[in-house]
Amino acid sequence: MSRLRLLSGPDLAAGSEALNAHVQRLGPLPAVGPGLFDSVERSGLTGRGGAAFPVARKWRAVSAAGGGGALIVNGAEGEPQSFKDRTLMSLRPHLVLDGALLAARAVRASSVVLYIGEEHRTAQVTMARAVAERPEHELRHGRVVLAPARYVAGESSAAVNLLNADIASPTTRPPSPHEGGGGRLPTLVQNVETLAQVALIARYGADWFRLAGRRGAAGTILMTVAGAVTSPGVVEVEAGISVREVLELAGGATQQVTAVLLGGYFGSWVDAASAWDLPLDASMLRERGLTLGCGVVGFLPVTSCGVCETARIMEYLASESSAQCGPCFFGLRALATTSGRIAQGIADPGDLARLERWSREVRGRGACHHPDGAAGLLQSALTAFATEFQSHPAHMGSQVA
Repeated sequence: MSRLRLLSGPDLAAGSEALNAHVQRLGPLPAVGPGLFDSVERSGLTGRGGAAFPVARKWRAVSAAGGGGALIVNGAEGEPQSFKDRTLMSLRPHLVLDGALLAARAVRASSVVLYIGEEHRTAQVTMARAVAERPEHELRHGRVVLAPARYVAGESSAAVNLLNADIASPTTRPPSPHEGGGGRLPTLVQNVETLAQVALIARYGADWFRLAGRRGAAGTILMTVAGAVTSPGVVEVEAGISVREVLELAGGATQQVTAVLLGGYFGSWVDAASAWDLPLDASMLRERGLTLGCGVVGFLPVTSCGVCETARIMEYLASESSAQCGPCFFGLRALATTSGRIAQGIADPGDLARLERWSREVRGRGACHHPDGAAGLLQSALTAFATEFQSHPAHMGSQVA
C-alpha cells in the first residue's frame, strides 16, 4: 500500500490544494456523530505535536469539563529542525480545517483559533486563503493568531496564555488547558497533523487507519529528516518504521553517520549503532526511554562534532528560556556555559561532573517543561558522546541541520 495519506493527492510541486479539488478527491466534510469519539479512540491516534497523548482521551476530558472554550489549532512549530507542520498547512490546508471543524463540534468549542508561527509566512497565507474558501458559517468565529518565533511558544499552555494575557509563555499547571484555558473555559489544543489525521479517520474509519503501521504501531506519521542525507525534508511514513528505513527514503547518507538526533531539541542523541533498528513510534520509543518528539530525525556526520553540536543546542535552549524560574533561567544558562567550555577545549576541572550533576538536578523543578527537555537532551549527549566529552580536542564542530 502507498504510505502517503496526509500528503496523497496532487503532486506536492503543485502547491496548496484548493477546496473544490479537496472535496472532489475526498468527499464532503463528514457529519459529527456520537461514534466519532469511539472511532478516534479505536484508531489509537496519539498527538503528533510532541507529547503523544491519546487524542480521544483529551477530547473526552474537554467535553466532560463542559466545553465552550476555544479549539486552538497548533501550528506554531518553533522547533528549529522541524518543517512538517508548515509543510502540511501549506499543501493540504483543507485537511487541517476539516479536522479542526470536526474537533470543534465534537467538544462543543465556541471558536477556532489557528495558531501559526509568525515566521511561517507561506503557511499563514495558505491557511487564510483556505478559511476564505469555506462557507462563512463554518468558521464564523475563526481567527488566525500568530505565535511568536520562540521555542516555548508552541507549548499548549503558552498558546492559551497568549489568548488570555498576550504573552506566549508556558504557565504553571494546574489548571490544564482542558480544565481552564482560553477565557478560563475548557480548551482543546491540538497539533495540525493530529487534526488532519482525524479528518481521514472520520471519512475512512479506525480500521482503515490501522492498516498502516509496522510492528503493531498504527497509522502514518510525518517526519522531518535532517543532517547528512541526500534529500533532507519532510516524508510521510508508516508508524513503527525503522530509523534505517527513513534514511533510505531520504536517499541514504552523504557521509558516515556517527549519531542520530531523535525527536528534535527536546529529544535524544543515540549512537548510530544503537539507532538503526529503532522503531519510529511514540509508545515503542517510550519503552526504551526515548521520544519521537516533534518528528525530527537528524543524522550527524563523522565530520561533525557531537560535543560541539550539543553545546550549540544548549546555548539556543538557554536563550529561549521564559525566565520564569531559576532552574530554567539560571540552570540552563549554567549548563550551556559549561557545555560551551568543554566544546571549546577550555573546560575547568570538574566541568564534566558538574554537567552530569546539574542536568539531573534541574529536571522536574521548573515552572514548565523547558528545563526538563533541555536537560534530557544533554543527558543523552553525555551517554552517546561519553568518550568525546571525556577528552575533547579544542576545535569547533558543524551542525546536524
